[in-house]
Amino acid sequence: MQDTEDWRIFTGQTMPHDGIDRLPEPPNWRKFEGAVRSDLAIEVPGLTERDEERGRTFRVSPENTDLIDVVNAALYLRRPLLITGKPGTGKTSLAYAIAYELSLGSVLSWSITARSMLQEGLYRYDAISRLQDVQLKPGDVKVEPEIGRYIQLGPVGTALLPSKRPRMLLIDEFDKSDINLPNDLLNLFEEGEFEIPELARMSQQIEQVKVRTQDGQEAIVRNGRIQCAAFPFIVLTSNGERDFPPAFLRRCLRLTMPDPDRSALTDIVKAHLGEDITNQAEPLIAAFLEKRSKGDLSPDQLLNAVYLVTRQFNPMRNSPEQLTKLLMKYLSSAEDG
Repeated sequence: MQDTEDWRIFTGQTMPHDGIDRLPEPPNWRKFEGAVRSDLAIEVPGLTERDEERGRTFRVSPENTDLIDVVNAALYLRRPLLITGKPGTGKTSLAYAIAYELSLGSVLSWSITARSMLQEGLYRYDAISRLQDVQLKPGDVKVEPEIGRYIQLGPVGTALLPSKRPRMLLIDEFDKSDINLPNDLLNLFEEGEFEIPELARMSQQIEQVKVRTQDGQEAIVRNGRIQCAAFPFIVLTSNGERDFPPAFLRRCLRLTMPDPDRSALTDIVKAHLGEDITNQAEPLIAAFLEKRSKGDLSPDQLLNAVYLVTRQFNPMRNSPEQLTKLLMKYLSSAEDG
């Protein structure tokens, strides 16, 4: 039995470690059949410099133990994590912080719009290009091109490739989706596998096909099916603009991201701009908190103001009130009007 003191694999302390390797076996209702084979394994790219910075500078308030606990519960239970909160509260950055601390490699990101369909998240098949390549031209010899050249896995499809460690999948602004997308994802989240019909139809003739992944690698698909071995760590973000069906919600763990308090805002400023500007930032943090009590503001707006006030080139560094008025406008035009 694991000690309660060390059950937390994700700590929110931003220092990378290999704690994910001590994650126990999943519950029997969350075990998946994908096999990790060394001859089929792909090399998972690391975080880009920009994404690493995003994960490294994310800060969790010491009082926000619920966030740390729900991330770890999602890890243990192999369940998606639905994070709801106001814009700018760090919902998206949380995914990068988890990937950075747990050394999960690059974040597979799917930004949702009203037109997003499950198909684009799984894979794209360029049938037109393949047809053009097989058409005969005078003097040409007909050669059937490899079908894998025309298939690219999307972020969801790439995340479900068999791997020893879970991939980080970010499904951003999920509340913007078409009404059917949550239901379309139900079976996928439950089974952790899907079929590529274009490959499945050819599986008796071609057992293995090499396809491209979303993050620029090549992967082998066997018998036209992709089955995960380690269920990906899925973070879905929502601004709370719509409700989701109960059947979808019961398959997720959920958390509302709170507005960062004074301590968290100070840590955010230090992480991005350094310890030495703390004194200069304090008046702006106070002004930000006072104004936020009357309407919605984002920590990004505070960072913008602190950055300009602390730069030598800023002509308004001696007029923080004017800067606050210019940069800390409410996110709702009705509130700022």
